[in-house]
Amino acid sequence: MAVSAARIDLAAIRSNVAALKQHVGDPAVMAVVKADGYGHGMVESARAALAGGATWLGVAMADEALALRAAGIDAPALAWLLGPSDDWSAVIAAQVDVGIYAGWALEKAVAAAGAADRPSRVHLKVDSGLGRGGVQPAAWHDLVEAAAKAQADGSVEVVGIWSHLAYADNPGHPTIEAQRHTFEDALDVAARAGLKPSVRHLANSAATLRLPQTHYDLVRPGVAVYGLSPGSEVGDARDLGLTPAMSLTSRVALTKRVPAGHGVSYGHRYTTRREATLALVPLGYADGVPRHLTNLGDVSINGRRYRISGTVCMDQFVVDVGDDAVAAGDDVVLFGNGASGVPTAEDWAAAIGTINYEIVSRVGARVPRIYEGAP
Repeated sequence: MAVSAARIDLAAIRSNVAALKQHVGDPAVMAVVKADGYGHGMVESARAALAGGATWLGVAMADEALALRAAGIDAPALAWLLGPSDDWSAVIAAQVDVGIYAGWALEKAVAAAGAADRPSRVHLKVDSGLGRGGVQPAAWHDLVEAAAKAQADGSVEVVGIWSHLAYADNPGHPTIEAQRHTFEDALDVAARAGLKPSVRHLANSAATLRLPQTHYDLVRPGVAVYGLSPGSEVGDARDLGLTPAMSLTSRVALTKRVPAGHGVSYGHRYTTRREATLALVPLGYADGVPRHLTNLGDVSINGRRYRISGTVCMDQFVVDVGDDAVAAGDDVVLFGNGASGVPTAEDWAAAIGTINYEIVSRVGARVPRIYEGAP
């Protein structure tokens, strides 16, 4: 068995999706499994999410969509960030929907339909105020008219119209209603052009949980699928009925006694205050342990929490365990679901001023994923 591993609780993913589905009621759930399922494993997470009640899958990249199909997953899927050099024809031939966020993208979808000998299923994206992907409202009419013409010609099927919120993790922020009104206006423009999308979607995890007015026909939870809260103002994960699915574990590789005043790791950013045992853990920033956790982040060894001591290195870090009886081979939980007091991804994120999304999604490829709770 691997010394270090990311242990993924598939039962937790199923339960999280079931809770989200129950929360929203009629709207369909698109489980977002991009970025290798936020570090949890895309294919395994997708299967667990579908078993939990999701009926759609969302990814960013063409290769992600094709990997789902290669794994035998045939659920409706949307890939929303195809670029000019991607193989649009392969994605369309694989019966994957594509996001359209510019005029050139619609042209790519039309051309791909001819090559794949089937209409391209597209979701038109309006920039309702995030200022990232999507067509600006001033150019929306032109895109809609072009899409309506392409649909009449049989080149595309306009399946969806969608956008993305900037401040959903701050449920009272005024931009939310402003963006919703812009989205409604975009829907009206599309309707006047004769488009009747089957799915209108705006809600991410935070909006799924806290903003029912944004649910429309489909919600797109991402981080909540994996049991993590999308923000402190949205609520605590457990209060939201979510269970973190990933635990990052390892084993102590080495222990040794050192005298008081002994420097630890690069730059001696930590110095022992007394004679102590140092424990070496064989995971580092190449594996997803942020270097910023130096002297800030906690881990659990044999059920007791300790602070990382000194600079986090590429492959390892050190923990001062004082006079506690710690030996090579002892269990280490870097973060987990919080049970029994172990640190969580949220704890790590708070310690270094980032978000829990980053903590789980940056766990590196050389850390094996071990799947538990399979049906």
